[in-house]
Amino acid sequence: MKNFLRFLSEAKQSAASIEAKNKGLVYDSQRGGWMNPKTRELVARTENGKLKYVTKRGPGEEEAPSKEKTAKEPEVKAKKPKIDPTKSQSKPAEKEPETSEEEVGSDTLTVTFGRFNPPTVGHGKLLSAAKKASEGGDLRVYPSRSQDPKKNPLDPDMKISFMRKMFPEYSENIINDSEMKTIFDVLTAADEDGYNNVNIVVGSDRQAEFENLATKYNGELYNFENIRVISAGVRDADAEGVEGMSASKMRKAVADNDFDSFRKGTPKELNDSETQSLFDAVFNGMKLKKKEVAEMWEIAPKCDLKGLRENYVSGNIFKIGDIVENLNTGLVGEIIRRGTNHLICLTKEEYMFKSWIRDVMEYDEKQMTSRMRDEKHPNTLVGTDGYLKNAMAVTGTTHIKNFINKYKKKTK
Repeated sequence: MKNFLRFLSEAKQSAASIEAKNKGLVYDSQRGGWMNPKTRELVARTENGKLKYVTKRGPGEEEAPSKEKTAKEPEVKAKKPKIDPTKSQSKPAEKEPETSEEEVGSDTLTVTFGRFNPPTVGHGKLLSAAKKASEGGDLRVYPSRSQDPKKNPLDPDMKISFMRKMFPEYSENIINDSEMKTIFDVLTAADEDGYNNVNIVVGSDRQAEFENLATKYNGELYNFENIRVISAGVRDADAEGVEGMSASKMRKAVADNDFDSFRKGTPKELNDSETQSLFDAVFNGMKLKKKEVAEMWEIAPKCDLKGLRENYVSGNIFKIGDIVENLNTGLVGEIIRRGTNHLICLTKEEYMFKSWIRDVMEYDEKQMTSRMRDEKHPNTLVGTDGYLKNAMAVTGTTHIKNFINKYKKKTK
């Protein structure tokens, strides 16, 4: 029995010895185990007849992967797609919904405010620039509410009707709102509608004026994080075609009874019959009579700057204390200072603005928003805002609120 047990023990030891010797190990009796003869490092011991390694690797073997490296290996594999040219290009596409133009522009409103009296093919360039600036976001086009026989012959409703025919692509963007009389009204409405930023697109000759005015009262009349005034491009009054077309030239053509020149200023979307209707509407709005010679500096000052200047220097027009309207911004104010070719004016709310003499006109009572024409006489002209305010005062009505587009909350 003892011989059999001894046989088994020796067999086990022999098997461990054979494995150790096959791996080039030698037995170290002092250390009680097998060592690497080259490094003198203890490599394994014989336990229960088996070779049990005490180091991470045996002789000639690669180091066994540690748990740390094993855990990191899948991470290395996961990074490979990021350096793959094909797959790296697809990454932005996955995030596109988060930075789409629609979402980026959702808190930015692009506006343009102008007379369009009458609308011309040149205004198409302005609208195109406004659309580009909006980058797919919200766009609103506000024709001014001014009307007078000399420089604004078309009433707002008629003007907007023709604009929508001439520029059908922007039909829904052209806003007919009687409350939007000035650029301040437009910016205040945008602020109330929840927009954080606003772009104002204007002609290059009006960029500085709008920029100074709009930014000056930011934080007082309205609150925007950013106000950008963008030029629609340089206009050359002496150029032919779209570049040189202006409402002044169109009014001059009507005054000269020159339909052919007038026709060149309208887009192809307006046929000859409709163009004739526009021509007649401007003619009637200017209250001209056949063969009547109009004062060009009055109806189209840009076409007769010399005549305008002579009348200004002579004191015939725009005197201290006169009430004038800025035709670009819609602001109405009293002249408090006369410059060489400009005016400094003050609104009834005491907001100051500067205007070139070519960009103003005497204020028409029909456009009065004040209850009083002066300190002693109320505004009783039916159809004006002043009359509405008087009627509200008599009936005890404190306010009439417009709920249109007031649902949008400003996002932070």
